[in-house]
Amino acid sequence: MKLWRWILLLVIVAALAAFGWHWVAEDPGYVLVQLRGWQAETTVVAAVVILFLAWAVLGAVWFAVRWPFGALTRRHRRLSRQKMGEGLVALMEGRHGDAERDLHRASRLDTLRGPALLAAAEAASRRGENSRALTTLDEAGQVAPRAARVLRARVLRREGKPAEAVNLLASDADVGNLTPGGWRELALAALAAGDTRRARLALDPLQKGGALGARGYAALEAQVLAASLRGASDAAALNALWTQLPKTQRRVPAAVDAYARQAAAFGMVLPAMDEVESALRREWSPLLIETYGALGAEDIEARLRRAESWLDAHPNDAALLLTLGRMCVRLSLWGKASQYLERSLALSPSSGAWEALGDVYAGQNEAAMAQRCYRNALALARGEPITSLPQGARGSRLDTRPIAMEERSEHGVPRLPE
Repeated sequence: MKLWRWILLLVIVAALAAFGWHWVAEDPGYVLVQLRGWQAETTVVAAVVILFLAWAVLGAVWFAVRWPFGALTRRHRRLSRQKMGEGLVALMEGRHGDAERDLHRASRLDTLRGPALLAAAEAASRRGENSRALTTLDEAGQVAPRAARVLRARVLRREGKPAEAVNLLASDADVGNLTPGGWRELALAALAAGDTRRARLALDPLQKGGALGARGYAALEAQVLAASLRGASDAAALNALWTQLPKTQRRVPAAVDAYARQAAAFGMVLPAMDEVESALRREWSPLLIETYGALGAEDIEARLRRAESWLDAHPNDAALLLTLGRMCVRLSLWGKASQYLERSLALSPSSGAWEALGDVYAGQNEAAMAQRCYRNALALARGEPITSLPQGARGSRLDTRPIAMEERSEHGVPRLPE
């Protein structure tokens, strides 16, 4: 509270006290107490002060009498809180055995019983003691049933029983009575069990609740949508599912990637191309660039021309150069493929680019160079060092430096490079 408010409050209290004193001084009142021949006379103000002092004395005496008897209770409360803190720290540090022991001790205090048992069950689950975790959750369910149910589902999912986890949460989900953690567990368990429909139904409550945050929700949404589309049994089911998805979900790059690849596998290359090209017009995505080059051999020449037109806007995109190189390999355009792939490796080395470059040399009957490229692809995938190509190789004579993008001012005048 600001200083002027305190000053105003003190002024008001002083004014009330002054007026009250004058009011009482005019007529202080009269109190007479008689008991077995004993009597006492005083004013109303004095009687109030005496009663207040008597109440304070009795309260102090009662506290002094109770203090020795409450010492054990206070010590128990203090130790339980201490064990709760130590157990949570041990859980975060990965000392799960110590955490479980301390948390079970903390659960002896009624006010800490629910959270302590839940944390102890989590510690047991992380140790791999799922049976102990479930037993602890039986006790926790008597204090915090909703949280215990969610944690039980998580333990079952970790134990490799996602179907049981789904069944545990399904009744609450059907009536919309799950917590945010419950919806997340339901989505993950349903994915693991292959029930993609129920996993998709869990996305809407999670989005509205906002408990996962934008990044966490986007990752889960991409995982659920991709699994749903990959699980389509035929072209009709795939198209039906794709049209049923909201527009915002049809714009998720992982969903577009899964739909395009699945549609191409069912022979619907043109719809797949349209979706990928539309998504790339909305937002550039390295994932969808790779998808565009993996849609099979149908209309590959038209797709190559289309992808080459994107180089003007994205000359230094390693994923685009890799896609162009792979499509040139399919068309046996060895020279162009080599140029694209070597530039991609210069910008961002990847095992896919080395593998595609090996295909280039294999197509030109240069087995030694092809084997070296394939070995580099395996080494890069394993995190091992790679070996450079011989100095006489074609890649050593190419300018693989990134192309500088032309920058212009707000008036359209080109700027000199710094």
